[in-house]
Amino acid sequence: MTTPTKQDGGRATASAMVKAEDVHKSFGSLQVLKGIDLEVASGEVFCLIGPSGSGKSTFLRCINHLEKINAGRLYVDGDLVGYRQQGDRLHELRDHEVARKRRDIGMVFQRFNLFPHMTAVENIMEAPVQVKGMNKGAARERAAQLLERVGLADKAGSYPSQLSGGQQQRVAIARALAMDPKLMLFDEPTSALDPELVGDVLDVMRDLAETGMTMIVVTHEMGFAREVGDSLVFMDGGVVVESGRPRDVLTDPQHERTQSFLSKVL
Repeated sequence: MTTPTKQDGGRATASAMVKAEDVHKSFGSLQVLKGIDLEVASGEVFCLIGPSGSGKSTFLRCINHLEKINAGRLYVDGDLVGYRQQGDRLHELRDHEVARKRRDIGMVFQRFNLFPHMTAVENIMEAPVQVKGMNKGAARERAAQLLERVGLADKAGSYPSQLSGGQQQRVAIARALAMDPKLMLFDEPTSALDPELVGDVLDVMRDLAETGMTMIVVTHEMGFAREVGDSLVFMDGGVVVESGRPRDVLTDPQHERTQSFLSKVL
């Protein structure tokens, strides 16, 4: 891996929850991100749209260092992702340091990723107990509150196999919230769901947005992006093609590639 190039200072703008500066990511000879520059304000709902293979999910994974960038800079809440700066040099963080910083970032995947041998409440309790050292009683009480928040108070003792896809995804959101994150990442959270199950998940996300949670959402749900999003970016071929207010981009796209994409999905 090429160490990300140095910039002035070790912190980003204080008001930005996420800041990307010329971010590049390759897998072998395949360039997936080709210089991403964007900024997500604290409390903002930031939506990423674009065709499959455009780099959206890879960028999301770079934010919490599930993937290492090859060049550029990424900041979360002012701190470099994956590195610390000492003088003029960058030093890659050790695994335990990355894990500690990752606690502040919740991520919801397409395929739920729940532990199949644990009940819903146990799935939500696991990280606070194992990572934060929370008392099991307190963790169980918090998990019950979160299940109620996502409309699944009656499913605490159910295993993932006993839940619908939409219910599993709502448990996954509750699990991410159990760590009290400052930032939530959603990687196409409704793409694996039957159409009739999508609404319940989006309702939970709307509620979360109303509380002021900073959210970056990779989505194909254009209605959600239009109604809930504060900013929208259209990516294609590893670059940002167009960005702006969701209603503006979706109703009056300026770039020909954006127009072509939206004509097929709207």
